[in-house]
Amino acid sequence: MNRPAVSPKRERYLLLLRRQNRRVRVWQIAILVGFFALWELNCQIGLSDGFLVSCPSRIAATFVRLCRSGDVLVHVGTSCWETAVGFLLGTAIGTLVAVAMWWWPTLSRVLDPYLVVLNALPKTALGPIFIVWMGAGTGAIIVMTLAISLIVTILNMYEGFRATDAQKMRLMAAMGASRWQTLRMLVFPANYATLLNTLKVNVGLSWVGVIMGEFLVSRAGLGYLIVYGSQVFNMDLVMTSVLLLLVAAVVMYRLVLWVERILYHLLGVKA
Repeated sequence: MNRPAVSPKRERYLLLLRRQNRRVRVWQIAILVGFFALWELNCQIGLSDGFLVSCPSRIAATFVRLCRSGDVLVHVGTSCWETAVGFLLGTAIGTLVAVAMWWWPTLSRVLDPYLVVLNALPKTALGPIFIVWMGAGTGAIIVMTLAISLIVTILNMYEGFRATDAQKMRLMAAMGASRWQTLRMLVFPANYATLLNTLKVNVGLSWVGVIMGEFLVSRAGLGYLIVYGSQVFNMDLVMTSVLLLLVAAVVMYRLVLWVERILYHLLGVKA
């Protein structure tokens, strides 16, 4: 099948767009490389104390040691598993609660003040309570993650449901659609973007919850390495763990973007 002809103006526009994208990508890489190069140079010439701030070469050596001992897989795997469980549970439970609040308006009026208070409450204060309830283990860390991401999911999804086009809602009612049909055919499809944006937000919130939980109680994980490294004044281990955490969070965020593209492709909508 022959592709449709592209006008010269369109070709120039696409070429300009590709050049702009390349320029942006080059600047992004240059800033990252320049940052690490400047960091390393400061340590090598003595402007910064490598013992206190570490440096890229020492971080690389620490990473190699962790890889050779197999510890990197244990700690990264533990944190990623805890984050994935908290992320999925927080999104699923939060969406179900938001659906229930939309389905029964009285329930939303009852829960609204409690959600506002819980959203404003610093979740770190609940850490010791979760440890007593769930024990000093993975359960407390996952519950901490839920405490941070769940309320945000409920509020975002419920506001999205409420903002659904009122005229379309009345049209569905006039055509005799049931509450379930309205939810399945109008309200939920109209809030795919809200759900995907909530997923993006929950990536960061889930990692915050996991690291906070590992700070309080853990025997493995990136949060454990950060706390242990700070206790023994091993900044190389601390900075290595922070960079591993950064990479893991970016990978998880890219996975959400990948799911977003697949969903929009299946729906036939431009992302």
